[in-house]
Formats: sequence, structure tokens, C-alpha cells
Amino acid sequence: MKRLGKVSHYAKQGFLIVRSDWVPSLNDPVVDKELKHVGVVKDVFGPVNHPYVAVKPRVKNPERYVGALLYVDRRKKGERSGKARRSPGRKAGKRRPAPKRRG
Repeated sequence: MKRLGKVSHYAKQGFLIVRSDWVPSLNDPVVDKELKHVGVVKDVFGPVNHPYVAVKPRVKNPERYVGALLYVDRRKKGERSGKARRSPGRKAGKRRPAPKRRG
């Protein structure tokens, strides 16, 4: 878990804006100090040394996080208990045919 930064405000587009000291990866899970899932990183913008991070909240009433410290929890990003990921409508072992070449 790594400190992301302090929430400066809640934008009218529906994002929590966080001022950070480093650049996180997109879709990194964001948690609060109690390790409660708050949202995911959707955009990074501004100066390179102190960027702004737009977090898409996944909680009710995200305005309450204004002024709070948020953290990136990289453990939760790939949490699938070691199983391979596949779409629900496909059976294991079946492959799609290669696309036809044009030209």
C-alpha cells in the first residue's frame, strides 16, 4: 500500500481529485486509511513532479472524502486467486478462428 495523496475536491464530472507526489498506474485500486475500497485511478494530469489524480469513486457520498488521505493498494488489482480469466460465455480450450486477411 502506498500513499496517493490528499483529496482536494470532488469534481462535478464525478471524480475525486487527489494531489500526489508520484504517478500511479491507471485502474489501480484506491483505498482509505481503513482499507475500504474507495475507487480506481482513471486519469493523471498536471505537472510531472506533483500530478493530479482523478479517482472514479465506487462509494456512496464521495464528497465526505474531501480532505482525506487516500492510498493505492496494488494487492487488490490482480486478485483472482490464481485462476485464469476468461469470458463467461466461452468454454475452456475453445479458440476463436483467426480473422480473415483482406487485400
